[in-house]
Amino acid sequence: MRQHSKRYQALLEEGPEDPRTPRPVEETVRLVKQGASAKFAESVDLALDLNIDTRQADQLVRGSFSLPHGTGKAVRVVAFAEGPDAEAAREAGAVEAGGQELVERVQGGWMDFDVAVAHPSMMRHVGKLGRLLGPKGLMPSPKSGTVTPNVADAVKEFAGGRIEFRNDPQGNLSVCVGRADFTEQQLADNVQALLNHLRSLRPAAVKGQFIQTATLSSTMGLGYRVAV
Repeated sequence: MRQHSKRYQALLEEGPEDPRTPRPVEETVRLVKQGASAKFAESVDLALDLNIDTRQADQLVRGSFSLPHGTGKAVRVVAFAEGPDAEAAREAGAVEAGGQELVERVQGGWMDFDVAVAHPSMMRHVGKLGRLLGPKGLMPSPKSGTVTPNVADAVKEFAGGRIEFRNDPQGNLSVCVGRADFTEQQLADNVQALLNHLRSLRPAAVKGQFIQTATLSSTMGLGYRVAV
């Protein structure tokens, strides 16, 4: 039988009778903020169970999205680009930008970044990094908006809070939608905007309800069910 911590038990006793009861976004956000009592700014995450068959390529859910109020996190972006594109990427906020030399640096073990974007012309070199970046979810991809001729724009968006997402093998999706020190309105805007965006990505082959459950939680708090 699963054992919960004393903190979890205390939060459960202090909170609503059943956190699994689906509630409107605004009410769920209020409860999550109330339960975020750690001494640091907790992240707020939205976890979703999607009605998809992950064995079917046409049912995978992957992409990127700019939250209305960002995530509140500092995001380190690198850009695989050359010449004027590399310079524009640096001016847009990239921590590093370069071509073959940057590829070789990553091959040598340097991984101090959270997002990698690439100009299409660089993918013949970046492709060599698939085994390094793929397992960490850092490999640039057109589907996620990280392979683009507009490298500087992509750097600016991801550094400003644009998020990447993709389902796991079980059909789940977990996305950071802000921090507990955001206002209730900011968090509610982010959650609602993301839910609306995900609904627009519903695979044509899916039958029945696409988003089966959605749960909002802070790093150290309870998870509260969002009505979908």
